[in-house]
Amino acid sequence: MPAEFMEKGGAGGDWYFSCPICREPLEKGEKVCRCPRGHSFDVSAEGYVHLLPRNRMHSSLPGDTKEMVAARRRFLESGAYELFSRELNGMVLFCMEQAPRPLLLDTGCGEGYYTGHMASTLAKAGVNARILGYDISKAAVRAAARRYGKQAEFAVASSFAVPVRDGISGVTVNVFAPVVPEELRRVTAPGGFFILAVPSERHLFGMKKVLYEKPYENTRRDTEYPGFRFLSRREVRGELTLTDPSLIEDLFSMTPYYWKTPESGSRRLREVSSLHTEIGFDFLLYRREEEN
Repeated sequence: MPAEFMEKGGAGGDWYFSCPICREPLEKGEKVCRCPRGHSFDVSAEGYVHLLPRNRMHSSLPGDTKEMVAARRRFLESGAYELFSRELNGMVLFCMEQAPRPLLLDTGCGEGYYTGHMASTLAKAGVNARILGYDISKAAVRAAARRYGKQAEFAVASSFAVPVRDGISGVTVNVFAPVVPEELRRVTAPGGFFILAVPSERHLFGMKKVLYEKPYENTRRDTEYPGFRFLSRREVRGELTLTDPSLIEDLFSMTPYYWKTPESGSRRLREVSSLHTEIGFDFLLYRREEEN
């Protein structure tokens, strides 16, 4: 990996996030980062930067709330999804060793669970890589920066206008975050990798049987994205039994079902003392095509 790439970045130097207004490179200082055109953004006490302009926010506090972020962290740190993290870490290590750029971009990083574990895996393997993560939720990014700020750099940002430079990412990761193909293609270096995590057909089917009168399976798709070549699909399957009602509620609150389940279904879930369900992630691996 090119040494000159690693020498950039950090306080007082060139940085890898870019201005969300004009897309010029940002230079990061101790308390503020700014671009050559004079746009400036405060660096928070936790070390993250808010790069989501107000005119692009669909609400005053978009994304997961503080309570939802706390629920997600409690659930993930219980180890219930560790099998998915292990598979993702292995894929990232494999890809980073072949990537044209020593930079990992975690799109929609949430509170940083997967980001931190990917960073630790690369560090333990002796891979000298920069890690960037962003999410639209300020609460999530704050939690990520507090816990994993020494391993990665974080920003509040949108997947529809990612404030990083063109072709900067050697490995781009997306775990259940919005997929914006043109932005993924722009930020991923030619020859770089894109890892997309999607739920399997029967992921959380046991929970759905409680929530809905007619539970449904997720649709399986091998999606193609312009500018990327599909390489492989890795299926990770398991079963999960939760006997702590608070963890059941935490799991529910971090799924899309939390927003669209009728109150009757939510009530049924709150009344169960244990939950057994299938779980499954599919990891789809793509490679960014070389420029002609």
